[in-house]
Amino acid sequence: MKFFSVAFFAAAVQSVLASPSIVKRASVNDVANVGYATLNGGTTGGSGGPVTTVTTLDALTSAVASDTAKIVIISGTITGNVAVRVGSHTTVIGNPGSSLVGVGLRVLEKTNVIIRNVKISKVLAEAGDALGIQQASQVWIDHVDLSSDRDHDKDFYDGLLDITHGCTGVTVTNSKLYDHWKASLVGHSDNNGAEDVAITVTYANNYWTDLNSRTPSFRFGHGHIFNNVFDDNNDGINTRDGAQLLVENNVWTGTDKPLYDTDEGFAVARGNDFGGASNTAPVGNFTTAPYAYSLIAVANVRSQVVSQVGQTLSF
Repeated sequence: MKFFSVAFFAAAVQSVLASPSIVKRASVNDVANVGYATLNGGTTGGSGGPVTTVTTLDALTSAVASDTAKIVIISGTITGNVAVRVGSHTTVIGNPGSSLVGVGLRVLEKTNVIIRNVKISKVLAEAGDALGIQQASQVWIDHVDLSSDRDHDKDFYDGLLDITHGCTGVTVTNSKLYDHWKASLVGHSDNNGAEDVAITVTYANNYWTDLNSRTPSFRFGHGHIFNNVFDDNNDGINTRDGAQLLVENNVWTGTDKPLYDTDEGFAVARGNDFGGASNTAPVGNFTTAPYAYSLIAVANVRSQVVSQVGQTLSF
């Protein structure tokens, strides 16, 4: 009989927990527990509503359309060239191994929406963004996997995750954005400040890699960006047009401008590892987020975040 030390078992447990192949259990009735999506009554999606599993584009389009409470589970691969509109009080979940190819999701003028564990790739620009959130409130995006390729010009695809037209109460967590030109735009345009100044978005525990720009690009409003890893992107966080950002305990490699401003954007930056580059954004006045949250020690951000992002949940 072999005997093993406590140290051996501790090391084994740590190895298992760090493995990207480990799938964590989650509930279809989970509600938002991080960031701006927890405010204003919270974000519950379709929790408690009926559960429908879909395997075709027509079934998906129909299942998510209404504004009644519901949970929609994507199974298998669904293809197309369209943006599917998601109604209010909806939770959309991807089963492990499921994917949307060429099919984006749109949350337009809706409230109380959760999108989790969904993998979306190669949505053509004519269909819009992979995930587009517009004039919406209380939205939680969690454990999504968003990509395309960089074999085409920058306008062949649109954004991976755009949050525009005055959205409030949006949280993006545990997600992977990669292999794309324009990653995540917040705020519609330089001339849309009257609407977009209300924007509130949290990005936490996400992995951004092989992206050209918009990691994210943030116009107007308030953004809290913490515990993210940024690898080999051409650009960094761009705070623009009076945006006020709080940027904490993030890690960068491979860019010479991890955090910078355009047209008087601002940022308060604390505890970050800029990978040898510098933060050049003017200091702003957003110093305290209006909710409780946990910061990972910056030395541990990479090990705790990268292996847990994307479609790594099982329901």
